[in-house]
Amino acid sequence: MVARKHPATAGRLGPLERSEAWERLGADTFDLVIIGGGVVGVGTALDAATRGLRVALVEARDLASGTSSRSSKLFHGGLRYLEQLEFGLVREALRERELMLTRLAPHLVKPVPFLYPLTRRVWERPYTAAGLLMYDTMGGARSVPGQKHLTRAGALRLVPALKSSALVGGIRYYDAQADDARHTMMVGRTAAHYGAVVRTSTQVVGFLREADRVSGVRVRDVEDGRETSVRAHAVINATGVWTDELQRLSGSRGRFRVRASKGVHIVVPRDRIVSEAGLILRTEKSVLFVIPWRNHWIVGTTDTDWNLDLAHPAATRSDIDYILTHVNSVLATPLTHDDIEGVYAGLRPLLAGESESTSKLSREHAVARVAPGLVAIAGGKYTTYRVMGADAVDAASVDLPGRIQASITDKVPLIGADGYHALVNQADQLASRYGLHPYRVRHLLDRYGSLVHEVLESADPELLKPVPGAPDYLQIEAVYAASHEGALHLEDVLTRRTRISIEYPHRGVECALPVARLMGGVHGWDDARVAHEVSVYTARVDAERASQAEPDDPAADAVRSSAPEARPEIVEPIS
Repeated sequence: MVARKHPATAGRLGPLERSEAWERLGADTFDLVIIGGGVVGVGTALDAATRGLRVALVEARDLASGTSSRSSKLFHGGLRYLEQLEFGLVREALRERELMLTRLAPHLVKPVPFLYPLTRRVWERPYTAAGLLMYDTMGGARSVPGQKHLTRAGALRLVPALKSSALVGGIRYYDAQADDARHTMMVGRTAAHYGAVVRTSTQVVGFLREADRVSGVRVRDVEDGRETSVRAHAVINATGVWTDELQRLSGSRGRFRVRASKGVHIVVPRDRIVSEAGLILRTEKSVLFVIPWRNHWIVGTTDTDWNLDLAHPAATRSDIDYILTHVNSVLATPLTHDDIEGVYAGLRPLLAGESESTSKLSREHAVARVAPGLVAIAGGKYTTYRVMGADAVDAASVDLPGRIQASITDKVPLIGADGYHALVNQADQLASRYGLHPYRVRHLLDRYGSLVHEVLESADPELLKPVPGAPDYLQIEAVYAASHEGALHLEDVLTRRTRISIEYPHRGVECALPVARLMGGVHGWDDARVAHEVSVYTARVDAERASQAEPDDPAADAVRSSAPEARPEIVEPIS
């Protein structure tokens, strides 16, 4: 399989491609079938496709619908892992951060400054500086500035929002950030560009076997209930917190277990915290980040066990109060519940040992060939998804015919990266050409890169107007999400292709109807289907709001789980 030749269709995931993918799944025999459309799954698909393998990826819901759209949105080494002496993990992650910033995804991954406030005199500055010096140098070449030491006055000039009593000085350092959901989707489209069959709303409901080996999967289209068998030399389980569930379905005993840890973030307006940099704050359990996010701040996260609904983790009043309490301990003007524009909860797939009492939960990833023809990969960090994908393909290679090529994804830019820097320099000309403000064009370039022409050239003037109720986005973006980016439901656009659901206090409800109509023009929805999409999305928002007023996880889960599923034929749980 080769890359599509016409750049206008590079990696397109539209209705036609979806129909063709279903036929391919039932007719072809693949080298690898990958289960899971999170960042590890799509990264594995890209790795395999660029090695020349025949690849299919299936995802039960949407690309990045789980953990990969609900992270802290950082590409970082993990400063706190230095204290845990996990030097290898930090070095690996920093090397990946550098690759993303410079070669693989400069249109999506951007440097971001942080202030590390110092609260102890004498010993803390040299201690922290030594750690940050390692952080600055461990990843090899560096495209972000090194640490800068600040007095208390200097730190307060950088972050005026802080109480003067909250610090005795500070150190500014840099990391990087990305819109995790968009990045995951772009990795998936890049895999499709290089020949992978990528299909969402396609749930694995069984495994095929020949004698003692796994030889493929049985899948269900959760939009219409159709089923087909997909044959492959090997299957890779890259389902994150669903790893154990898929292991049970396969009938194979796993080599490791995965524990779900809930992380909650809140989103507040940019003007509520006056600062030119993000913040990293120590808590009694971990660290708390205050992260710049366009016209907002993301504040989080929590870290608590979660044993309830894996698809829809719910934030509680207690989670939100925990975040507010800790961030308000250093802010001169405290945040309140009324300041919160959005809340999201995600689940980290942490590796756990066989014994509960001796379990050491880890951010390291693990790969295991759990049965002939079946490989599982779990754990890790978003930042190291590319390394994880390469390791998974290597592990599956023993089940593939012939010798496979080495991984080359460190040399494969994501679609939209080529030509991005030149287009940034031409932003004013592009703005004039399309009748947009230069700021708007720069925003689009940071979402689509050099695909911006593909987005804008398909738009009539009406579609270049802002989305009603969400002026940061253009109407053409909703259309393009449905026609090129695999968005099948209203929630796919409002929560992942855009971040309207967390960036506006109405959480997408005010623009649900116009966006559904825009999507309907691509998918052929009638008025009844448009109304249904709006109803399902509104019920989701209502359930999330209500769950965030509940005191504990069981109560919040009961409320959140009462909302209807956008994908009507999904089976949950599958084991």
